[in-house]
Amino acid sequence: MKNFLDQDFLLQTKTAQRLYHEFASHQPIIDYHCHLPPDQIADDINFQNITQIWLYGDHYKWRAMRANGVNEAYITGNKTDEEKFTAWAATVPYTLRNPLYHWTHLELQRYFGITELLSPASAQKIYAQCNEKLQSPEFGIRNILKSKNVEVVGTTDDPLDNLSHHQKLKRDGYSVKVLPAYRPDKAMNADDIAGLNKYIDQLESVANVSISNIDEYLSALKARHDYFAENGCKLSDHGLEQIYAEDYTDAEIATIFTKIRNSEVLLPLEILKFKSAMLYYFAIWDHEKGWVQQFHLGALRNNNARALTNLGPDTGWDSIGDFAQGRALSKFLNRLDTTNQLAKTIIYNLNPADNELFATMVGNYNDGSVAGKMQFGSAWWFLDQKDGMIKQLNALSNMGLLSRLVGMLTDSRSFMSFPRHEYFRRLLCNLLGDDIENGELPNDIEWTGKIVSDICYFNAKNYFNF
Repeated sequence: MKNFLDQDFLLQTKTAQRLYHEFASHQPIIDYHCHLPPDQIADDINFQNITQIWLYGDHYKWRAMRANGVNEAYITGNKTDEEKFTAWAATVPYTLRNPLYHWTHLELQRYFGITELLSPASAQKIYAQCNEKLQSPEFGIRNILKSKNVEVVGTTDDPLDNLSHHQKLKRDGYSVKVLPAYRPDKAMNADDIAGLNKYIDQLESVANVSISNIDEYLSALKARHDYFAENGCKLSDHGLEQIYAEDYTDAEIATIFTKIRNSEVLLPLEILKFKSAMLYYFAIWDHEKGWVQQFHLGALRNNNARALTNLGPDTGWDSIGDFAQGRALSKFLNRLDTTNQLAKTIIYNLNPADNELFATMVGNYNDGSVAGKMQFGSAWWFLDQKDGMIKQLNALSNMGLLSRLVGMLTDSRSFMSFPRHEYFRRLLCNLLGDDIENGELPNDIEWTGKIVSDICYFNAKNYFNF
């Protein structure tokens, strides 16, 4: 019987162990997409306690606590940080086989050197141990990133952001590159006319222009795109239910925008046309600058109306959606490819039923210009766990080139989430180690090890050109 979370955790064969320890474990981390707040990095804060760095904003843990019968007061409510931590500690023993059980104890080990299992019996001791360490200089945010061998952090930023925190980090000469990503989803959200008009008004202020027609709107957004590029941005990102690729004319989009500014109700087809046009414009700009465009597809968000009213979005009420992805995705990519304006692209899938669809779709648009130009991105959100990662790796292996994958990303709001890279690397090495020991791959450790190193680090380094 193996010990829980030992040095060969998830590594079931000698070959897997060798691949991980010799070729994967020491590779730097390029976390090219996450939701870490850049202001906290710029200010180099020390969190006051483990609850603040670990539980604030972590809807993975919140969902588990709710499922375990924990009152909301101990999750997002007004209970003290210590009471919230104690409630989480009481939940952890019930998370067996949920990835949270692995992540919780992996993070306690990797950040604090704590190997004791978290439970009600150990909660007070662990809370005190973590809090003491968090006050030391080595647990300032900048040192945390460096201690985890992080080379690049890619944040997710609205076009309205002034990027002052990124600028400060650059001026300070901070060794970890913290780079913005352009996420203009609010700028195309015609489902909410009042919200979109408020956004346009804010854009007028930020860009110091007047916006009354679609050309002025696009010009202002393009200026923000240029500004992001000037500040080191090399990626865009979209979080959508599905790709929008409705046919439209420029005249139609001009008319729809006028209706938006006049606060008129749009027809469902007009909303689709507007979203489709905006998505196309963004993609063209990304190609012009040589950026990588990312699409996170398939989340059905804000399912619980009562919880949304009480707590707001991004508080743990989303799920996997069952949207039709193939036809519109093909149409969108094909339109860009036809004029040779398709940027390097990463598509992330949230519904495991669509894994093979996504893996084969990206293969339609590799053109030989860049190795791995079109990427079926790593498992994310609900699939960011052992089974989900393995299924994504297998689908990509069967339908494309696993060897050209640009590796893992945290997609996280937590500074404690970097061991997810380790988790992914261990699963990758175990998968390849099994194949070698089963005689399904040759016992060429050096070549397979090179592939492992590439997936863990070098593919991303070359692909993004950070």
